Amino acid sequence: MTTPDSRPSTGGTHIIGGGTGDGPGPEIMAAATLDGNKVISSDGEHVGKISDIMLDVQSGRVAYAVLAEGGFLGIGNHLHAIPWGALTLDTAEKCFRVDLSAQRIKDDPGFDKDHWPSMGDTKWGSELHQYYNRQPYWQPAVGASVSDVPGSLPRDRPSEDV
Repeated sequence: MTTPDSRPSTGGTHIIGGGTGDGPGPEIMAAATLDGNKVISSDGEHVGKISDIMLDVQSGRVAYAVLAEGGFLGIGNHLHAIPWGALTLDTAEKCFRVDLSAQRIKDDPGFDKDHWPSMGDTKWGSELHQYYNRQPYWQPAVGASVSDVPGSLPRDRPSEDV
């Protein structure tokens, strides 16, 4: 298994810090263990907590983390979808870091708990990824083939001679 700092970026979240805790992490962990983790902006401000981890069921990849901002008793008044690749898991501080200022996150229109966007809509997803300056997770990295995309199915890959 590779160390967190030596893993190549494949559109997933980066892992920093020396904390490991108990269990199988930090490379593989239960999504529920991430709920409630605080999120820190690039200017060091606590901007909210992770309320949900959204999976792309067809590809088997994490698509977004939902940030709950504001609210009372941990119930966010305002929600933001953050592309999974825009987050860095800081195991030493037990939080996520996002490379955007607190104000830029607050300026993201987001949504409320009763009016979720259609997260499978590629137009919505492309605009969100652009806002966070990330390539959409469902698109191969520049120079990569479809078979290089984690979660791509054999039918999506070019045929190979055996």
